[in-house]
Amino acid sequence: MTGKHTPLHALHAELGARMVTFAGYELPVSYASGIVREHEHTRERASLFDVSHMGQILVTGEDAAAALEALMPTDLVNLGEGRQRYAMLTSEAGGVLDDLMVARLDEGFLLVVNAARKADDLARIEAHVQEIGYDDCHVQMLSDRALLALQGPKAADVLEPLAPDAASLRFMDVRRVVFTGTECIVSRAGYTGEDGFEVSVPASEAEALARALLAHPEVAPAGLGARDTLRLEAGLCLYGNELDETTTPIEADLTWTIARARRPGGARAGGYPGADTIERQLRDGPPRRRVGLATESRVPVRAGSELADADGRTVGRVTSGGFAPTLKRPIAMGYVDADAAQPERELVATVRGQPIPMRVVPLPFVPHRYRI
Repeated sequence: MTGKHTPLHALHAELGARMVTFAGYELPVSYASGIVREHEHTRERASLFDVSHMGQILVTGEDAAAALEALMPTDLVNLGEGRQRYAMLTSEAGGVLDDLMVARLDEGFLLVVNAARKADDLARIEAHVQEIGYDDCHVQMLSDRALLALQGPKAADVLEPLAPDAASLRFMDVRRVVFTGTECIVSRAGYTGEDGFEVSVPASEAEALARALLAHPEVAPAGLGARDTLRLEAGLCLYGNELDETTTPIEADLTWTIARARRPGGARAGGYPGADTIERQLRDGPPRRRVGLATESRVPVRAGSELADADGRTVGRVTSGGFAPTLKRPIAMGYVDADAAQPERELVATVRGQPIPMRVVPLPFVPHRYRI
């Protein structure tokens, strides 16, 4: 392997992780217990994920909100300090350049972006700030920080003795918290559908914090494999699978991310890349939609499999699929033509020449358990 290392690389090796290269980084896909057990542990107790490959970008200054709103259809002007939102950078054609979390801190906005997109995101924001010539807007990649995710129904109990202020957060709250003598930025959020927290910590202190969390009897390490099965059960998008530059937020069933203030008739309507396309789809509907897909077959239908209707007409494609440990059966997500997106619509996927009956179902497959 020749990927970059996160600050927890040595700890992963010590814990016996099976490593893979993902988005240019060497990361654990699983540990000795295996993906299914790590998945189940997250649902039952609490798991620690290393997500330090993600990018952390800080945007500060009086013009920060205006600069970012010109690149994404969200409402940052009215985002309160100590809160965060799920948002996306859009292209001039209305596609998704990246999906991200944006938090408002006392000094500005902290963006957590996808690893494979972080260099492009940074360059896009910097170029926009320079092109418009904002007087007071500063952009910085926080390369000296790690990111840990503690996920599962016992996560708050684990944090309570270490940092009571963190355990009291609500879903999508963000706060500066001192862990074992180190100031961290903690949000109550995650990518598993379970309650949980993400902790931005100085890279030099990441291993000490990880060891402190893993010392709790409720906590076990988990890798990319369980992270993916959990997010699929939760019906959450993965950039490069469900989201890319050819897919709009409306097609992705993420209409709720388009802030009311940025829609036609809103206080700051439009003004972001791709607004014409997105507003047209808000009004008229998109040509295709992201849907959940269920099957009675025991054969998993993987990403890339085509979907056909009863007449054999290709109507879509699977973007993510696999075995769901919680449900004990295969599930999938994909895009289908708008007229084929009705619930219980019967479709057929082909796997190694074998037809696999599928049907359209609502998302998520497993209900979210966030602390609202």
